[in-house]
Amino acid sequence: MSDKQATPASALNRIICVCLCLFVAIPSGCKKRETDVERGIREQVLHRGLSADLAGLDPHRETGLPEINVISALFEGLVGEHPETGAPVPGVAERWETSADGLIWTFHLRANAKWSNGAPVTARDFVGSIQRVLSRPLGADNAAMLFVLANAESWYQGGLTDFTHVGALAVDDHTLRLTLAHPAPFLLSLLSHPVWYPVPLPVIEQHGGVTQRDNRWTDPAHLVGNGPFVLKANRRGEVIIVDKSPTYWDAATVRLAAIHFHPAADVDGEERAFRAGQLHLTEALPVAKVDSYRRDHPDVLRISPFLDTYFYRLNTTRPGLDKTLVRRALSLAIDRRALTEKITRGGQQPAASFTPAGITGYTPPATLRHDPAEAARLLAEAGYPGGAGLPPVEIMINSSGNHRIIAEAVQQMWRQLGVTVAVNNMEQSSLFAKRRALDYSVLRSEWVADFADPKSFLDVFRGGSNNNHTGWNNLAYDAALHAADRSADPVAREQLLRQAETILLEELPVIPIYHFTTVRLVHPSVRGWHPLPLDRHPYKHVWLEH
Repeated sequence: MSDKQATPASALNRIICVCLCLFVAIPSGCKKRETDVERGIREQVLHRGLSADLAGLDPHRETGLPEINVISALFEGLVGEHPETGAPVPGVAERWETSADGLIWTFHLRANAKWSNGAPVTARDFVGSIQRVLSRPLGADNAAMLFVLANAESWYQGGLTDFTHVGALAVDDHTLRLTLAHPAPFLLSLLSHPVWYPVPLPVIEQHGGVTQRDNRWTDPAHLVGNGPFVLKANRRGEVIIVDKSPTYWDAATVRLAAIHFHPAADVDGEERAFRAGQLHLTEALPVAKVDSYRRDHPDVLRISPFLDTYFYRLNTTRPGLDKTLVRRALSLAIDRRALTEKITRGGQQPAASFTPAGITGYTPPATLRHDPAEAARLLAEAGYPGGAGLPPVEIMINSSGNHRIIAEAVQQMWRQLGVTVAVNNMEQSSLFAKRRALDYSVLRSEWVADFADPKSFLDVFRGGSNNNHTGWNNLAYDAALHAADRSADPVAREQLLRQAETILLEELPVIPIYHFTTVRLVHPSVRGWHPLPLDRHPYKHVWLEH
């Protein structure tokens, strides 16, 4: 039977339904179906899109934005972030004080801070978690963020074997003392990053070693957190569900009953889900739809500044890409303004530096430009006139967002130099595995500031950084950053940071493309969602309202 045909019984059923709808109070079978967004408003269940599926939920191991967006609902550090300004506010620590020289910080933990299994959160949990991050077998990419602690780097590198000499001490159950290697005025902002979150070490030990990389402690049946929500489900490719935690110390502030995080296979599908009433929030928006939403639906379009740089990593160990002249040529061939004005169209700024503008007390060196003629000259000087002899280049991208259309535009710009270029699309966890193994030539990347300081961008490419993933290291670069860390003079510190970034922009192990804005769709019912430069939104202050 074709779709246009109907049996007499089915036709009769439709007539009966129409009559009932006309003469009786409308029954449930004749109502317009309630959307997820409508039901969510009624039940305080937020439906949020994610740009990709999760690689994992371990706060100490994950570095991707989708992962951090979920982890921040499940865990909490010493400090949180103000929902409107992003400024540090008390978290597990209700108060703190620092010594006159800025080297000793004492945090006083809340007596009612609990894990989701009811156990108290103690200063010893924080010390044990710091030791876990700094244990090399765990392979924490963000371990260097803890090098601000006295002797942390030495212990991590194996030069120091007694962890009690590292600057993390549990004075008692509710008092944590951190001793720094050097003054760090950005410390409070730094502490809101997941790598500083406590984790439930006894629970982790039940499912393997605390530094075991394949430990299953983050499965929904096992995960214990200390944040405003608890993990209920993690169905790969479908949904991650978190419910309000009854044990969270500030549960009275939490107005959402649950959050459903929906990984998006592609940005177009996410936009369709929003229009269909399946999402309150998208992570991004197809570039082709920005202008139409700006014109026809400005009430749901949110474009906000964001401390985030979109760039291409280059594997400097690969033939051809191991030459600075080639890397400079590839950078000069990219018309960044054309990419932002004709493709992304969401207020993004062409990158003339790696560090974005807008960080108080720092003006990055703006040296990158578009010059195809100079690019061709440098490529010839490197021994590859017209691209002849240069090994083929592959731009590796993940499957979400607008990455393909950007990569294809860059592909054409490089082909005009005579370079043979392919674009390879893959799932994000596979991309991360390739990145860790240095198994790529060019790789699509972005870096979001972990805290509002240029160090958050520049430390990524230190020689020993677990986030470097380029094969590049430069002793002068590392020395400038080391000196900046130990400079008490803000002017001298800025000069040292600029000196380091100038080296990065001359050597170009990475090619900055543009500085982000967040471009997303937000349903009018969402409250407590404010524009923030780090794009981190404390869910305890978010709710839904007609």
